[in-house]
Amino acid sequence: MFPLPPETLELVLAHVSRSDLVSILTTCSLFHQVAARVLYRTLVDITPKPALRLIKTLARNDFYPQLVRRFDLEWSHNVLTANFLRLLHRTLQRLDHLTHLGLEFSAIDMTSSLAWILQGCTFSLRVFTTSMHCDPLFARFLETQRNIVEVCLRGFHPVHTFPLPPQALPRLKHFRTVLSSPHVTADFVRGRPVESVSMSLYPGDAMSSLDALLLSTRPLRRLTIMSFDVACPAALVTEISTRLPTLEALHAVNLESLVETAPSLSHFKALRYLTFMAPGSLSTEDESEIATLWHKACPTLQTIILPKGVVWGYADGQWVSLQDRPNAFAGRL
Repeated sequence: MFPLPPETLELVLAHVSRSDLVSILTTCSLFHQVAARVLYRTLVDITPKPALRLIKTLARNDFYPQLVRRFDLEWSHNVLTANFLRLLHRTLQRLDHLTHLGLEFSAIDMTSSLAWILQGCTFSLRVFTTSMHCDPLFARFLETQRNIVEVCLRGFHPVHTFPLPPQALPRLKHFRTVLSSPHVTADFVRGRPVESVSMSLYPGDAMSSLDALLLSTRPLRRLTIMSFDVACPAALVTEISTRLPTLEALHAVNLESLVETAPSLSHFKALRYLTFMAPGSLSTEDESEIATLWHKACPTLQTIILPKGVVWGYADGQWVSLQDRPNAFAGRL
């Protein structure tokens, strides 16, 4: 009987649950190596107790750390001890091949800088998500990460200046933030090839946040906004379209007056995808009429998602829903 090639076995084990993979590790040396690659490659959605055991294992084992490519730790509801943070620091220093890292901490832990746990790490990230404060130590770490293409800042970042050197993050394409000041957004976007941004807009800061997007070395293609400044939604869309006329995709949450928004869409020259989530209720017929109205103002639109969650597409000269005409959306979604 010929054994399965390791590559085939790995494809099979990719469909096995994590608990069963742990059992498979003890069967034989071949299964151990292949199951370990599957088990340790992506470490996400791990609750605190198993995560603690995992970190201890990675800190003392020489084989498993080399397999890890993605590691996400969500500790926003747990207060961490200094001993645990030192253990996490040692573990991160062993993950040489890590490319995706997520670190989220509680508000209590974030009363002091935690960027020191990243000192001495040799991995080269492509995606980094964190709630760490934007401080000088954090900036020095980012300066070492020349292959990052996506940064997501969680938590509150009220600082007015972030000492991010111009040479840091030269490949940054996607920037996402929830509670950052316009100054922090500007510091990340300035002089970098950012093409996609997700951010919140607050009263008094909305225009400054939008101005920060103009500092990218490339035209912005995708924008997602959560707007808490809804005094005049149509005016906000006009401000966006005036600054970013070549935008291809706009996703907006908490914008009202959908019909009144139509004229402001005429400034967009390449907008194809538009998502609007707003309070209130609309019938399917209402949404169809809004899609038609928006398309008249912006003929480049191809796909629209409105508050009911229905996906609308333009096909054969009319707007149809995904439920009614799924074939009309081939290649769009």
